[in-house]
Amino acid sequence: MSTTSALEGFEFPVADREKWLSLVEGAKGGVKSADELVALTDDGIAIDPLMPRSADAALLPRRQPDLPWVVVQRADDPDPARANAQARADLEQGATGLALVFEGAPNAFGYGLPATPEGLETVLDGIQLNRTHLRMDVNPASRAMADWLVALLTRRGADPSKLSLSFGIDPAAIFAGTGRLAMSIEALQASMPQSLAHFFAVGIPGVLLEADGRVYHNAGATEAQELGAIIASAVAHLRLFQDARQALVHASPHIGFVLSVDQDQFLSMAKVRALRKLWARIQVACMMSPDAATIHAETSYRMMTTGDPETNILRSTIAGFAAAVGGADTISVLPHTIAHGLPDGFSRRITRNAQLLMAGESHLDFVADPASGSGSVEALTDSLCAAAWKEFQTIETEGGILKSLADGHIQRRVREAGEARAKLYRNGERQIVGTTLYPPAAERPVKTLAAEQRPVPTEGAVFCDRLIPQRIDEALGDAA
Repeated sequence: MSTTSALEGFEFPVADREKWLSLVEGAKGGVKSADELVALTDDGIAIDPLMPRSADAALLPRRQPDLPWVVVQRADDPDPARANAQARADLEQGATGLALVFEGAPNAFGYGLPATPEGLETVLDGIQLNRTHLRMDVNPASRAMADWLVALLTRRGADPSKLSLSFGIDPAAIFAGTGRLAMSIEALQASMPQSLAHFFAVGIPGVLLEADGRVYHNAGATEAQELGAIIASAVAHLRLFQDARQALVHASPHIGFVLSVDQDQFLSMAKVRALRKLWARIQVACMMSPDAATIHAETSYRMMTTGDPETNILRSTIAGFAAAVGGADTISVLPHTIAHGLPDGFSRRITRNAQLLMAGESHLDFVADPASGSGSVEALTDSLCAAAWKEFQTIETEGGILKSLADGHIQRRVREAGEARAKLYRNGERQIVGTTLYPPAAERPVKTLAAEQRPVPTEGAVFCDRLIPQRIDEALGDAA
């Protein structure tokens, strides 16, 4: 009997919200009202567990939905030779990309590769560049690093058509995370077009400028604040391309995006999807046909804890799952011991294998945008878009992302959001497993690599109030 004939005349009952509500309210030991099941995000957005299915939902998949996402491992060891050995092991055991995190980068967390051409050469020794996605994380010397990488690729005779690169240049993220710029904002905006023209003349494909939201997230920003800052940075990049006399339609693919994902699974899924919708709206406003955003997701640093660090594995796995289902193109999972120091081989293997299991056994990449049409996720995505757009408009009225940072407007809002969140944990309205909920009687020893933490560089011609990454357990103070 065919499947069609077996199912003929059979239909699933139409989901009825009112009936579901009556079952919820009448359940033994259940809630008194379904309103109790509606949670609010830090932006005040309602998360309703049951919303009508969205009939006109559009797919928001990865840029290349027929391919799996790229499993990215961090190369952040101050010892380039040791970092090279780690990178080789990661790639041999299933990773498909490397994130070169240099000292001074806002997400280096006190470590990072030495910012020298020799260090770059050493860490990439023996790495098959044509088969490995490479990204460079934002750093005060990122433009020089881009030149170093181009020179290295030229010496090795790499085929540009087979390269997958992200140079990760984002002046706003550097400014926010280090509190410094090497030159004035006006000089930076005047010099960037020439650098962009040089990049196009070289002819190496890839993402040149990124709009990076991690520095805002890790300092305490809400989801809408992070997305608003990302979009404001992307618009600033478009203006730079315009000043470089580059057609925006050709410049768009050279702009990439980076955001943080955390243990709030559905909110993180919606955040990745919202970023795609926001970028499409920006492109339409600039008279361009929407081109899919290239999104790199990194699991949240602020959600990591020193207490009971194994619980970080669970949080990071949920965050990685959300990034994959939400449609991130490349994903980096932070090792669970990163709050204690430079992660060793075991913690690096855990982060790598978590992604390999999600892709190779759970097949999370099999369906393009599995959340599409889900009433709750679609409603959350649209609400995030609206809140993020409002934040973006606020930043624009403040003179754009760099001017807003220089005047301290973004920092003030981010810190207020971080303090409001920390207050919820301090008064017990939110819990952290292993820290405020079920803390272990005795902590087990944690292994990390011997490495000295380095201070954030202090040189610069322009200064702003620096955004400092702060983990949730740090924000609790004595309450933890």
